[in-house]
Amino acid sequence: MQAGNVFLVTGATGYIGSRLVRALAERNAASGLILPVRDRGKAGKMYAGLAAVEGLELHFVEAAAEDPELQKLSQPIDYIIHCASVTQSAEMIVHPVETADGIVLGTRNLLELARRKRVKSMVCLSSMEVYGAVPDCGRPLREDELGMIDLMSARSCYPQGKRMAEHYCYIYQQEYGVPVKIARLAQTFGRGVRPDDGRVYMQFARAALEGRDIVLKTAGQSMGNYCAADDTINAILTILDAGADGEVYNVVNEANTMRIREMAELVAGEIAGGTIHVRVEPENAFLTGYAPDTGLRLSAEKLRGLGWRPEKGLAQMYREVMKQIDSGDC
Repeated sequence: MQAGNVFLVTGATGYIGSRLVRALAERNAASGLILPVRDRGKAGKMYAGLAAVEGLELHFVEAAAEDPELQKLSQPIDYIIHCASVTQSAEMIVHPVETADGIVLGTRNLLELARRKRVKSMVCLSSMEVYGAVPDCGRPLREDELGMIDLMSARSCYPQGKRMAEHYCYIYQQEYGVPVKIARLAQTFGRGVRPDDGRVYMQFARAALEGRDIVLKTAGQSMGNYCAADDTINAILTILDAGADGEVYNVVNEANTMRIREMAELVAGEIAGGTIHVRVEPENAFLTGYAPDTGLRLSAEKLRGLGWRPEKGLAQMYREVMKQIDSGDC
């Protein structure tokens, strides 16, 4: 990638999308940023500082990823990074139809835009949840080693939607030659994460900060795969620049793979210094919306083949997050 290109980034008010936008601006990689957002006012406030960056033009479009209005954009577009998606499990349970539609129709809409604009490259963000239920086979799994997804579960709207989105990427590349790649993300957190984020890693961080025991709502046997936000941003841009068209790349730091219970013990012991404990108080999984237990371990071998290397371990990720929460900088 060279300076002077126009990027379209969806999900720009979300965690990953906002980190990408700022990374592109900081690296002087873009002359223009087109940001489809649901709330132009919110986005304007979030990026007020970037409006003054010399040589960078910001253009907000009040539209969801699936909105046909995006096809009417008149500006040239060199790169597309599609980050927009529902991320809260409870939302997936309450609105499974809207969740699936947003993922699948949004991805197809962006792929069609990429085809029409003849972009240089596109990355679509996917999720490790596409693997479904897999046993722990004792080694990290490659991108083609998928398991089963229960179609009779409302919560499956997310992983099944992501699978279909990945398939759309593949067939758009095959039929129309769209230069799209897929970044299949592990759980990502680190600097800049919202302090009110409800996902399990932030629940653990807040418990450590407040001196409260970590209370698990499941037995914590599900395997977790994690990657620092900074490492993830570098991975996405590496895939955009050097990835093969139509290919999928796991984005994970394999050294950070562990069971939820093990991560809770790490936070209670290493991060909180043993001042708190881990307790298990199970709840109804249907009501909480937690994904089913999985033994999934992801392999990043394919991504490392592009020259990417992760730098931050889980303990460092937690220290950075807790420092920012404690200072009010999140």
